[in-house]
Amino acid sequence: MLHPINWSLALPYYAAALAFGYALGSIPFGLLLTRLAGAPDLRSIGSGNIGATNVLRTGRKGLAAATLLGDLLKGVAAVLIMNRIWGHDHAVIAGLGAFLGHLFPVWLKFRGGKGVATYLGVLLALSWPVALAFAAIWIAVAALTRYSSLSALLATAATPAVLWFNGDRLEAQFFVVLTVLVWIMHRANIRRLMTGTESRIGESRKPT
Repeated sequence: MLHPINWSLALPYYAAALAFGYALGSIPFGLLLTRLAGAPDLRSIGSGNIGATNVLRTGRKGLAAATLLGDLLKGVAAVLIMNRIWGHDHAVIAGLGAFLGHLFPVWLKFRGGKGVATYLGVLLALSWPVALAFAAIWIAVAALTRYSSLSALLATAATPAVLWFNGDRLEAQFFVVLTVLVWIMHRANIRRLMTGTESRIGESRKPT
């Protein structure tokens, strides 16, 4: 279980953990993989996002799967490596850094992805049973609606509650913060869902 962090102790180590996670999280796998494969610049197609859903709009399912895996593993690696080095509390800070790095990568002028895959990676490393619940919710909503954004919104909204009822009370509070950030990053999707103009999985859309 996550222990309360005493910020008055070893603050430089927490800062280092955050920076380590940020460095991992800021690797733009979607952009790098599509460029290596000779696909169009992700920022000029579909939603303009660098995540796996937009990679799928290139028609390259393998690249989309690789992007999803890469973005997920950023969160996993940040948490597990830092847990091995400095322990659980630092691992959580590294997970936050990885999530923020994906959302706001310095290499792309702080315009990154929407964070869902990296969110899941951090969750997987901290509580794999809850990560399975997240995946089940996402798959169920996607199968019923074919809205990737709605699937992500509902899965992230449920995550803090599932963590809470699983006994991971402080982790639940941590994921409330991550969930709020995911919803903020999806604000345009939420508007389109409300107006019925959101694209479904597999559909193309002009950059917004």
